[in-house]
Amino acid sequence: MANKLVTSLVLAVAVAGAQVPFSADVLAADAKQEKKKRPTQLMGPSVGKKVQKAFELYSADDIDGALAILLDIEAKKDYDKAIVARYIAVMYTTKGDNEQKAIEYLEQAVGPDILNEKDHGEALKLLGDLQMQVQDYNNALVNYRAWMDFTGENDAQVWLKIANAYYSLKQMDKIIVPADKAIAAFGDKHNQNPYILKVQSYYERKMYPEAVKVLETVLQLFPENKQWWQQLGMFYLLVEDNDKALATLDLAYKQGFLEKESEIKTLASLFALNQTSYKAATLLEKHIGTGLITRDDKNLASLANFWHASQHIDKAAKYYGELAKLTNDAKHYRKQGMLLKQDEQFSNSIKALNKALDLGAKDVGRIQMAIAEGYFYLEKYKPAYAAIKKALKDPKTKKVAKGWESFIKDTAQRKNVAI
Repeated sequence: MANKLVTSLVLAVAVAGAQVPFSADVLAADAKQEKKKRPTQLMGPSVGKKVQKAFELYSADDIDGALAILLDIEAKKDYDKAIVARYIAVMYTTKGDNEQKAIEYLEQAVGPDILNEKDHGEALKLLGDLQMQVQDYNNALVNYRAWMDFTGENDAQVWLKIANAYYSLKQMDKIIVPADKAIAAFGDKHNQNPYILKVQSYYERKMYPEAVKVLETVLQLFPENKQWWQQLGMFYLLVEDNDKALATLDLAYKQGFLEKESEIKTLASLFALNQTSYKAATLLEKHIGTGLITRDDKNLASLANFWHASQHIDKAAKYYGELAKLTNDAKHYRKQGMLLKQDEQFSNSIKALNKALDLGAKDVGRIQMAIAEGYFYLEKYKPAYAAIKKALKDPKTKKVAKGWESFIKDTAQRKNVAI
């Protein structure tokens, strides 16, 4: 509907111009267009009447009827041919079902370079827009430049379209200049799109420090947009500035801008790298609990490691136990058992370590020594002695196990316990 209204206004002005030789617009031309000013031309009477009839049908929502009249016009004068071609192109554009036809007629309209100033400028811009739609980016660039040269306009949206054309052509190095010109032309009416194109240009060319500078600028302009917080944090990682990455993503998280599993996990990893494993653990635990982060073996292993690194042994053992049940993997039962022994939960430690052995754990000597130690502190000297005997069979633990063997035997004798 908006397109139709614009088209109505364009046609109304054009038809009125066929009957009024000098309008206020012609007499009050903008100074920057003055050097481009050309004599105002009028349609011939016969052509003007047919155009008037086409416009009446168009106003009555009969676009096909209006188009049929225009297509049937056999203009003789070059100007009449050009203006009728422009109107036909506008009709096809309004219908929106044949961009290629619209382009064909617009090229006929601008080719002779004889349209009135306003018509010629609008035709050039529309031609560029339609060529963008059909992915004819090279010709779109030609016509956007022609529009700028003809009108003398410094239009932010056109500069943005030029930058987009270069992006579509994968000419990443050519994006920066028109993007910067778009930014300048927007002035105080800041627009994010040219910044997006600049970041993409630098990223594709692996110019990460330059991308960081753009993101630092745009974040100041659009602090409410979570996209920029996330991207700046990730680009800090690309330039290996982990401290700034952590500060940025942590602040983004506190504002509720991190909503994806990968984003939370990245922040947790940065906390761990910054030797704040407790924050990493609590963050990951919270979002595994909410379901945002999948409760799978990889994430549970990270959580257990974070708790272990922060010296919360009981929590680490708990999650290694959950991980062990999930995977039925000997190494996780072994880890759980060792941590439970460290936390002096000897009975549970022995259960986990025996489960690891049942599942084929390879580090038999060390596991048997840990079992022996657990039984010893539970004052169960007979199974402790049996376990240390098994540890003696492993060359890796034989020497240390020998000392424990004597210690267990002596302690049992002192307490009158048969082993």
